[in-house]
Amino acid sequence: MTKSIISIKDFNLSFGSKKIVENLSFEVRKGEIFGFLGSNGSGKTTTIRALLGIYQADSGELLINGKKFSPEDGGKIGYLPEERGLYKKETVIDTMVYFAQLKGLSKKDALENSMKFLKRVGLEDKAKLKVEKLSGGQQQKIQLGITIIGQPDLLILDEPTKGFDPVNRELLMEIIKEENARGATVIMITHQMEEVEKICDRAILLKNGKCEAYGKVDEIREKYGEKRIVLEFSGKLPKSSKYEITKEEKNYAELSPKADSQEILRELAARSDLIISSFNVQTSTLNEIFLKIYGDQNETEEKNV
Repeated sequence: MTKSIISIKDFNLSFGSKKIVENLSFEVRKGEIFGFLGSNGSGKTTTIRALLGIYQADSGELLINGKKFSPEDGGKIGYLPEERGLYKKETVIDTMVYFAQLKGLSKKDALENSMKFLKRVGLEDKAKLKVEKLSGGQQQKIQLGITIIGQPDLLILDEPTKGFDPVNRELLMEIIKEENARGATVIMITHQMEEVEKICDRAILLKNGKCEAYGKVDEIREKYGEKRIVLEFSGKLPKSSKYEITKEEKNYAELSPKADSQEILRELAARSDLIISSFNVQTSTLNEIFLKIYGDQNETEEKNV
């Protein structure tokens, strides 16, 4: 069985009288890309901060490679916090080299790795500009570069695509996959469900500090999602005890099945007044599952909780 790089058991944490995380247990396996999901205020960032020793747990166990985090292990972890922070009066290259040296790289390796990253993200010509001269998206790339520059074993990325346009979001996804391919374990804290479906192996979804869904992405979709049949046709779509028509437009419908999909297809295909051009069975997306779990509830959006 694949070794766990992170193990969290029976974790509880409160701020005053308010419970933020309650009896939370999960693991992140070495070498996987793990999605950490939930609305603002659900306890995601609190959990990560407790894991990294920034917050003290009320009770429970939070381990990295079988032990509590200590500052000596910091060089093996790349953490991109939701609140970004750069020395904006310094040049891009000086900023990157400084942080790389803090992570134990020699000045030569720090400079070489920094320039390699800048070239990778199309900012090679910005190396000697002050950070404050860069756009928000460009600064975000620099922050990412600082996070991965020491080739850490574990990457924890809190809303990594925040503020990115679709092109740069795709670039970031490629970089995350590259880091994972070289052996890094990646935790993605995100609201972007489609990103989780694209690249995550497993995920956990929190609600009010408790686990609502956990496991392989496909298993979560199968367990918590709903089946639907997407139908393109011409003619008249009949009502049936085998399905419910949940959406119908011209030559298009979505059905909620009450019987086997093949049985429904046979019934529809047998009709002389109906021609089916497309019949697809789909499972709810993670985004749809997220909305279903949260429903109409308006959680208090407490930043950084």
